[in-house]
Amino acid sequence: MDIKIEDGWKELLKDEFEKSYFTELISFVKSEYGSQRIYPPGKYIFNAFDKCPFPKTKVVILGQDPYHEPGQAHGLCFSVPEGVSFPPSLQNIFKELQNDLGITAPKTGNLERWAEQGVFLLNATLTVRAHQAGSHQKKGWETFTDNIISLLSKSREHLVFLLWGAYAQRKEELIDNSKHLVLKSVHPSPLSAHRGFFGNHHFSKTNEYLISHNKQPVRW
Repeated sequence: MDIKIEDGWKELLKDEFEKSYFTELISFVKSEYGSQRIYPPGKYIFNAFDKCPFPKTKVVILGQDPYHEPGQAHGLCFSVPEGVSFPPSLQNIFKELQNDLGITAPKTGNLERWAEQGVFLLNATLTVRAHQAGSHQKKGWETFTDNIISLLSKSREHLVFLLWGAYAQRKEELIDNSKHLVLKSVHPSPLSAHRGFFGNHHFSKTNEYLISHNKQPVRW
């Protein structure tokens, strides 16, 4: 399987791609795409990397699985392509954005505009079977994305990591708090958003931190 990924990331990760777990993972993924309906479409598996090169990354938002319903997943966590209805968690992200910074919900749920400014929208698992949440967990993707988080933490300074929900918060152990800002809250899911996602002010806090370290704030 040819790994379609931005050249800078490809160079950084060339050793990772040679590891036995990754070879086994790609074999599994190829088999799944050949026999099941899998999301996102293959060309978008590494979309988060393509849209947000390593040197440009300044904010990391961690998701869990890609969306598993038709037409939603395109390789950026929480994001959907142009013209696709906003899933509930994305609706709540936009509600908090309005609450925090007064930004009204955009007409599109495509978050490529964030990625192109250095917001790395990384799911822990990069593929999923249609209608089966978590179906590609524990196949090797988490090893890969954990290593990505560790690489960012070790190699960069003054990044902002947004950890929404218990699953994302478990990744905090991979991050050096002494040189990065880690912001945590409950998940934006309708099941939990009212218990602390609304009012977390993560968007304004992110920009305040970036500005304080001479980085351009994100135009959310």
